[in-house]
Amino acid sequence: MTTASILPEGWELIVGLEVHVELTTTTKMWCGCSTDFGAAPNTNVCAVCTGQPGSLPVANARAIEDATLLGLALNGGIHGRCWFHRKNYFYPDLAKNYQISQYDVPLVHDGHLDVEVEVADGAFETRRVGIERLHMEEDTARSLHVGDTGRLHGADRSLIDYNRCGIPLLEIVSHPDIRDPETAQAYLRELQAIVRAVGVSDARMEEGSMRCDANVSVRRFGEPLGTRCEIKNLNSVRSLGRAIAYEAQRQVVLLEDGVAIRQETRHWDEGKGVTETLRVKETVTDYRYFPDPDLVAVVSPAERVEEVRARLPELPAAARARLVAAGLSPAQAVTVVGGGSLTVLDDAIAAGADPSTAANRLTGEVAGQLGAEGITLEESGLTGAHLAELEGLVADGTLSTKLAKQVLASVIDGRGAHGPKQVAETEGLQQVSDEGELRAIVEQVVADNAGTVAAIRGGNDKAIGALVGQVMKATRGQADPRKTNELLRAVIHG
Repeated sequence: MTTASILPEGWELIVGLEVHVELTTTTKMWCGCSTDFGAAPNTNVCAVCTGQPGSLPVANARAIEDATLLGLALNGGIHGRCWFHRKNYFYPDLAKNYQISQYDVPLVHDGHLDVEVEVADGAFETRRVGIERLHMEEDTARSLHVGDTGRLHGADRSLIDYNRCGIPLLEIVSHPDIRDPETAQAYLRELQAIVRAVGVSDARMEEGSMRCDANVSVRRFGEPLGTRCEIKNLNSVRSLGRAIAYEAQRQVVLLEDGVAIRQETRHWDEGKGVTETLRVKETVTDYRYFPDPDLVAVVSPAERVEEVRARLPELPAAARARLVAAGLSPAQAVTVVGGGSLTVLDDAIAAGADPSTAANRLTGEVAGQLGAEGITLEESGLTGAHLAELEGLVADGTLSTKLAKQVLASVIDGRGAHGPKQVAETEGLQQVSDEGELRAIVEQVVADNAGTVAAIRGGNDKAIGALVGQVMKATRGQADPRKTNELLRAVIHG
């Protein structure tokens, strides 16, 4: 879905992304209220986060440190001194009628992110997206619109849950360097992977702890930048790509008809596959920024920044390169790192598993079962030690490929309470590899299928598959396929 494939010839797509990340601190940005997700509405609140007169905010030091860590992971510079501002607007989701944010001097400036974009089957191209800034602010309350649509339009009434209000929030603003939906999606995936790697947020888009706004404009090649429209609160990588493609095409149609683009904020309707007007886009002056008089400046001495830098873990790009060097394909490495299964794979390799084989299992059977059950790898209880043990049972002939799938499913169903070896023994799933036992079964199958045996002896070698099936049936699928084939041929042609 490149620009060339979604826009008429001569048109160029310009995209910049604003990504909001909720930090997983224990307490909120300006007070000691809990940040626990899923608490009863309006229970994690106090005078500060509900904007009561006379209440005073105090900045969360852990949130500032986490923001610094993420900024360094994004190759950004850290301002030695920055401030918090009041961003003034009235919405019911901010009880004090302003949001504490950062304006002209953010904590982090001038970063970049290199992303891998698939340009052909298995072939990737590295593209750099500049990051203008990363600034700290607070999240807003959650609005619940009660009615058939679940949106403000057509709702019977609206409810406000202030539990989310005041949770530490980072806004990461890219430069308008993105020229196609694929690069936008790759950027969001890579950013999500980095956020998780440094451990500052779970970045679960489906729960709102990571959200994306896309600023989209189009222009004819060589012309100045066009008027942009902002698509708010995209909550999946797939939605981001679809929304950008639709909005770019909408704008081209209007411009080719001689209609000017209006700068506005738009909503993406996933069901209809369209963007719709929410409100006319505000400008900076509408927010009347001024320094918050209740908060002191954030000071980041160079030595403290270097202490935080020393905490940086292995980042996704380095992890992918390491996995490719260990024998994985680039596509496998992308899936493992992006899918959050790197730790399990590393543990499996450390326990003796072949890297490529273990990765195939993780990205295939394991991912399939997790998706079917709607659980995460962490929730499944499957460990790297389990994976290595399973691969060892396959390698030594205890389990066939089919039986390994059954054992794996049982390990996950039991949430890792029992390892593969114990499951195989308890459920009687070990492969029948004893030659004497297997030969007796093979001889009986040969004796019971004289017609098929005659056909094989007459040159129809493919007919042996039917006899393999008979042996498998007799052993409840537990016969060693390789030994079964060998013994069948020896008995038939011996």
